[in-house]
Amino acid sequence: MDNVIEIRGVSKEFKEFSFDSIDLQIKQGYTTGLIGANGSGKTSLIKLIMNLLQPDKGEISVFGLDYATHEKVIKDRIGFVYDSNIFYESLNLKDISKIIAPSYKHWDSMQFKAYVDQFELPLKKPIKKLSKGMQMKASIALALSHHAELIIMDEPTAGLDPTFRRELLDIFQEVMVNENRSILFSTHTTSDLERLADYIVLIDQGEILFHQRMDELQEKYSIAKGNSDLLDRDTEAHFINIERSQDVFQALTINAAQVQKVFGDYIVMEKASLDDIMFHMKAAHRRNIHK
Repeated sequence: MDNVIEIRGVSKEFKEFSFDSIDLQIKQGYTTGLIGANGSGKTSLIKLIMNLLQPDKGEISVFGLDYATHEKVIKDRIGFVYDSNIFYESLNLKDISKIIAPSYKHWDSMQFKAYVDQFELPLKKPIKKLSKGMQMKASIALALSHHAELIIMDEPTAGLDPTFRRELLDIFQEVMVNENRSILFSTHTTSDLERLADYIVLIDQGEILFHQRMDELQEKYSIAKGNSDLLDRDTEAHFINIERSQDVFQALTINAAQVQKVFGDYIVMEKASLDDIMFHMKAAHRRNIHK
């Protein structure tokens, strides 16, 4: 099985946007980052993958299985980490683990204890009294303690301070190195993925703009910076999107060599960051929609 998730011709109407016959394959054994601005459709797509929402048309399979006949088997093999607390706030982690454990065929009490110790989690303190970071660590401990083959996380680092974020990213890297698992990781904080993701999916207003390897993205896209008086109809054609600020511009291109040849030493060329790529691709997409 090459793909852990397959989405084929899926459509779904929402108030602000819609998915229109989208296709997406998430490769097994890799970390895939799902990026996009708030409201772009990341959480809705994850809910479809988790069968929390059903498509209007199209098919979704996980581990090569469909939810119609294999929902229990599929969810037994998934570890889900949501961006906010989904537990009973008055319960403590020890009680929650006892409630959750019977739901999973391969629940591992020793593994859970190891994560509790590693994350320094209090077992007897009510969840509502834990910090945002500690609540997220509790979610991760629960998600990883039944030997899940696929970890799905929706904005797991949202609202966390930099120290907690770095620690969580290290945990995810350790999971991928030590286990044959797949991770689907939704975020609008692109820096979280530049050191973690193998593949990147960019989504905007329900449309998948690209799905590419991280290293290929870093090679493909460049940023040009220069004075705005260098731009005219002909030179602008070399760019995907241009951002102007006072008398200067920065622009995204996939043809750095040609741009350097056209502009010479009058511009500065840099490798585009993931944040640069997301910003400019989103702007270009929305401009094309409103043409």
